[in-house]
Amino acid sequence: MIGVVVTDIERADAETVAALAELGSATVHEAQGRTGYVGVGVRPIQQGAAIAGSAVTVLTAPGDNLMVHVAIEQSQAGDVIVVVPRGESPYGHIGELMATQMQVRGVRGYVTSAGVRDTAELRAMGFPAWTTHVSSEGCVKDTPGSVNVPVVLGNVVVTPGDVVVADDDGVTIVPRARAAEVLAAARARAEKEARNRKRFEAGEISMDTNGLRPVLEELGIRQLTRADFEAEHGRG
Repeated sequence: MIGVVVTDIERADAETVAALAELGSATVHEAQGRTGYVGVGVRPIQQGAAIAGSAVTVLTAPGDNLMVHVAIEQSQAGDVIVVVPRGESPYGHIGELMATQMQVRGVRGYVTSAGVRDTAELRAMGFPAWTTHVSSEGCVKDTPGSVNVPVVLGNVVVTPGDVVVADDDGVTIVPRARAAEVLAAARARAEKEARNRKRFEAGEISMDTNGLRPVLEELGIRQLTRADFEAEHGRG
């Protein structure tokens, strides 16, 4: 789908988005049935940033950032711009100047399977980015693409307005229509983890709290003394 800019996307409830940011990408990924994680190829350029926002999506040609400029105009406060090239694109599709425009408009961050540059400047200005490539090589601006159409980031379909949850652990996408449901599940998971943390701090271990001993028995895993192991397998 080339040559389309959708100007009036629906966005998730702002309070729901903010709450998902606090829970983090890993908890949200687990809570929505281990789905939505875009994969290890999209990594943060910084440490300590934890955001969530509504996706403004960009489908672009490799090595061309024309449509990213268009997306900035379409962005609103609380958005995350998600850029996916039509093929491998190890180019710096954005740098400090484009990030400045996004930051002034209230964009919370930038996620891409292409590349970024000026990473030191982005970190210094507090504008978080998650990317597949870091590259000094810039882009041209002469190829059509689209803004606010469905894109595939890693192995996840991102629809405009979906919630992007991103932190040190990576990026998880929550479908906009499921945001409230996933938030409730993520909160329940976080509460369970808090209870388990207290038990671990008191000296219990996950072998017992998670009921793993019967699993070992079902799998036929035995515990042997060293002498028994050497009797069966030799001293090696």
